[in-house]
Amino acid sequence: MAESALVISSKNYSSWSLRGWLLARMSGLKFEERAVSLDNSAARAEILLLSPSILVPCLNHNGLTIWDTVAIGEYLNEIKPAGHPILPEDVGARARSRSICGEMHSGFTGLRSALPMNLKRHYPNFKIWAGALADIERITDIWRDCLKTYGGPYLFGAAPTMADAMYAPVCTRFLTYDVKLDKTCADYRDRIMALPDMVEWIEAARNEPDEMPELDAEF
Repeated sequence: MAESALVISSKNYSSWSLRGWLLARMSGLKFEERAVSLDNSAARAEILLLSPSILVPCLNHNGLTIWDTVAIGEYLNEIKPAGHPILPEDVGARARSRSICGEMHSGFTGLRSALPMNLKRHYPNFKIWAGALADIERITDIWRDCLKTYGGPYLFGAAPTMADAMYAPVCTRFLTYDVKLDKTCADYRDRIMALPDMVEWIEAARNEPDEMPELDAEF
């Protein structure tokens, strides 16, 4: 029997659900997956960026309820269900990780609104507006800096950590909207997309019956 439950919404559209799910998988936590239907108005509002609160994912574990993705990651790092951390053990690297995770958590609104996560679609030569381009430049700067500083192949070294989970939905957006990347960033994107957990999530997303035509680009 699973020792906890993780509540998520659409695997195709919900970037926050993907982040929380990856964190739980990385930590080794055994959990039951529970999905909130897109018929739920609160779930739709969140995905469409019309709600200020992040309702999913929500982790229920040992009588506790944790509903913010960063809080879920910090909690999993503290309890270490599989005995290993999902934040860097070095204090400097851990501070850097928290900084870039926080930046993803609260920023990049241009990217979020212009390039919503949609794993069922692909838009070759998609025209990206200036606000999103500035976010893309900042994200790729972060990737290059971390890969150089910590040696790769992931942002903080040899194994995926919380930072990789936080930026994983961006990797999907870069493929969906045909964002051109330099070799270093393209290789990192492809490495994240090839993670077994990512492959599993994407396959499930493509089999979802739910559709949100509001998030299907028309140009």
